[in-house]
Amino acid sequence: MDKGNEYLSPPAEEAEIASDPESPELLGSARKVFCANCIHCKLVPAPADAEGSYRLRVRCDAGKWRKKLGEEKVYKYFTVVRRNIETCGSYEDMGDADEFIKDLRKLLPTTDELYSN
Repeated sequence: MDKGNEYLSPPAEEAEIASDPESPELLGSARKVFCANCIHCKLVPAPADAEGSYRLRVRCDAGKWRKKLGEEKVYKYFTVVRRNIETCGSYEDMGDADEFIKDLRKLLPTTDELYSN
């Protein structure tokens, strides 16, 4: 018997779980990771056009946000709530994600604000 072929179709139990949208196994695997709730998500000042002023940006301290050419990617502070990924090897949550993200959406500014030194 060819061992490679025995894994082509899942057993009946696994097929039932995969087809049930309320399955705890499926719900747990479909849950996304919010970067804003990670200990590696850091707020940093970025120079603005006006002298002596800055805008707030967010970066991943673990180096997970990279552009195709390898340059570090930073996000606008007020949009960080939307940043989420399927999985992350460096993710360390800072508490209950649902509550944190809900509060963050209320507290974050809605536009890119200019701050002075």
